[in-house]
Amino acid sequence: MSAIALDYLPRLPSDAGQKVGIGCIGAGFIMADCHLVAYRQAGFNPVAISSRDPERAKAVAKRHDIAKTYASYSELLDDPQVEVVDIAVPPDIQREVVREVVKHKQIRGVLAQKPLGVNYAQAKEIVALCRDAGITLAVNQNMRFDQSIRGCKSLLERDVLGEPVLATIDMRAIPHWMPWQQRQGWVTLRIMSIHHLDTFRYLFGDPERIYASVRPDPRTTFPHEDGICLYILEYANGFRAASWDDVWAGPAKEGAAADIGIRWRVEGTIGMAHGTIGWPSYPERTPSTLDYTTSHGPDAGRWISPRWDEVWFPDAFVGPMAELLLALEEHREPSIGGEDNLKTMALVDAAYLSAAEHRAVTLDEILDDA
Repeated sequence: MSAIALDYLPRLPSDAGQKVGIGCIGAGFIMADCHLVAYRQAGFNPVAISSRDPERAKAVAKRHDIAKTYASYSELLDDPQVEVVDIAVPPDIQREVVREVVKHKQIRGVLAQKPLGVNYAQAKEIVALCRDAGITLAVNQNMRFDQSIRGCKSLLERDVLGEPVLATIDMRAIPHWMPWQQRQGWVTLRIMSIHHLDTFRYLFGDPERIYASVRPDPRTTFPHEDGICLYILEYANGFRAASWDDVWAGPAKEGAAADIGIRWRVEGTIGMAHGTIGWPSYPERTPSTLDYTTSHGPDAGRWISPRWDEVWFPDAFVGPMAELLLALEEHREPSIGGEDNLKTMALVDAAYLSAAEHRAVTLDEILDDA
């Protein structure tokens, strides 16, 4: 099986779907350097942008050839050209933005950043707001669109690996934390681990329970508990998934040599796959990788190593918006829809509860309590 045969790229909307007017709320790094770069590559149509810093909005608009800038998102939402809203603001501001969005009848779709609000309860409220307004909500769980993760999904769907037995993610990376995280008092589980938890759900479905253990990251000076996070997901059929999310990664910033990277591995009954995630090397373009082997078929007994030029940051950011535009075009719920994302948010909350109470927590405990 070649890289061409793997289904590792997102499906794009029709020409008409690509012309839908997108209003961008927020002009920070994730919008300026990821979303808008990817949207222009794909031929999408961002028509307006707003920011708390009007000068930043103007600079980003000029860089990406966006016709209109607004000093507030309220003004942007009044623009009749804006049919889809891309919300890239801190999670504790998302709910108030969505409350304003749903008042505008021309808005048909929303792409919201992860995490969807600050916890499961807020996420549930945001989902209800959009549902009641008839607005299609998608959540930007963009690791699902990393090329190696989608390639692995393709292998699983084609039964190249057999029944999954064990999956692991080993992250040793030093993120650039956002200033707003200090006022939240949390770090890794809601910002980094949420990618891995959602990816496990994407690849293998929903677990029954999670056991998490956390400790502070020595480098991060503001008060927090979830710096370094270790967790195990237990599935009803015996499958297990685990991740080591280490944002300390050794004293690499304090004078020691660095060993930075993200590695994943999936073992099945007839094959296995492993790969790397290229994100820690950003802004250097480092494509994620995938290697797999199987005991069945003409390729049995050897490693297959498809490779590609696309990278997670920014190329994979085409995927979430493409999926939202397709959902609008096909009158369906997005695969990254708000309703589905509630289980990812619940899994994050379950991880916090597990770490606090030193016990395994079922997904249903969070879903039933809300």
